[in-house]
Amino acid sequence: MKLIKEFKDFAVKGNMLDMAIGIIIGASFNSVINVLVKNIILPPLSLMSDGINFQEKKLILRTQSETTSQVSIDYGLFAETILDFLIVGFTIFIVVKFVNKLKTKADNVKDMTVATPADVQLLSDIKELLKIQNHKLSK
Repeated sequence: MKLIKEFKDFAVKGNMLDMAIGIIIGASFNSVINVLVKNIILPPLSLMSDGINFQEKKLILRTQSETTSQVSIDYGLFAETILDFLIVGFTIFIVVKFVNKLKTKADNVKDMTVATPADVQLLSDIKELLKIQNHKLSK
């Protein structure tokens, strides 16, 4: 019974819900990044590489015969996977940087072009009131 109570507390407090939302948003974000990389970034790179297929690049250690299979080091596939990783990582970096820039702009109380969140505005107001109060007390 204690295990069921702990699970209920875990689920009701929002931990499970927060994790589920994070996983769902993460999966959706992954889809967006994949489309961005595969359909927007990679086609121009493919044009620049003149159609080179990295997956076919390999170092053959033993050729295939009737009794044995081919043994090879597929360095081209490894290079392509590393390149994909770097492109996806850089794309995620750019997206996160853009979102952080928007967040920073929204948190700036003096910037009137973006609505400041209520909690940030409240803290800014409290800071200003404390400055006024300290100035009056120092006289």
